[in-house]
Amino acid sequence: MIETIQWTDAGVVMIDQTRLPREEVYVTCIDHHQVAEAIRSMVIRGAPAIGIAAAMGIALGMRNAKSSAEFDSICETIRSTRPTAVNLSWAIERMRRVFAESSTLTFAEIRERLIAEAVQIRLEDIAINQCIGKNGAPLIPDGKTVLTHCNAGALATAGYGTALGVIRAAVASGKNIDVFAGETRPFLQGARLTIWELQHDHIPATLITDNMAGHFLHSGRIGCVVVGADRIASNGDVANKIGTYSVAVLAKENSVPFYVAAPISTLDLSLASGDEIPIEQRAASEVTHVHGVPVAPEGTEAANPAFDVTPNRYVTAIITERGVARAPYTESLRGLIN
Repeated sequence: MIETIQWTDAGVVMIDQTRLPREEVYVTCIDHHQVAEAIRSMVIRGAPAIGIAAAMGIALGMRNAKSSAEFDSICETIRSTRPTAVNLSWAIERMRRVFAESSTLTFAEIRERLIAEAVQIRLEDIAINQCIGKNGAPLIPDGKTVLTHCNAGALATAGYGTALGVIRAAVASGKNIDVFAGETRPFLQGARLTIWELQHDHIPATLITDNMAGHFLHSGRIGCVVVGADRIASNGDVANKIGTYSVAVLAKENSVPFYVAAPISTLDLSLASGDEIPIEQRAASEVTHVHGVPVAPEGTEAANPAFDVTPNRYVTAIITERGVARAPYTESLRGLIN
């Protein structure tokens, strides 16, 4: 299994996803500022993996701290990194609860409790992804191609993956499928990461540019689309990597099921709709340059929203570790929580 992130005595160790697939390099963060920068610069990315990194960053910060008085500052440093993925704030709030419940303990005991909680979050994530895969595998049609967008695999989680976890589970169940991965401009997570993962697992995969999705959805070859999510509102609107909305509309037009695979921690039932989800804006240079090489004239203005929101009417089902939710999502998603 790909080890995306681990807690060690030396610090928080994570695979540097900005250097894949050319190099498989692991970095060790020795303080919470380095973890925060790893999240911000996308050394680690993917909603569940960001949550785990947040928890481990807080634990690491407190391991280095002089007193409990530093806890709030450490949490805010981590919180300020990326706004869209709700798993980050979910993990911070979970660590806050452990801290609050440990108020009568010594500082040394509090630190150990926080470290144990961060390690537990990672272990739980792997088990959750395997349950998502088990729940989603029956939805994947045998003998067809699955289209996915961005990377929602082991690299976006502690291991196994959400959308790719569903694909892995379908293959493990004996289904004869292959995968089309959209390249996912501008950061190329599909080209660099998803294809790398699928090759690692010997699952047949084909890379396509993002603007080829409509062509192949119309061809009849694709049996379903499976993507991950960074935040899901109570009505089933889904925030995911930019370009997901376009794929969902094209899938609907061509009567291809569009599935979202995500853990319960990605649900944000405090939001009535996706209109309330904050969308991260990233640097224009990610659009005007590829790996530092300019692909547009100097001085080009470029927009770079990192995510878009897919309205619930395009979502066939949302696959979680607790079951599969279908419309009306305001009822089915709340039913999974309660």
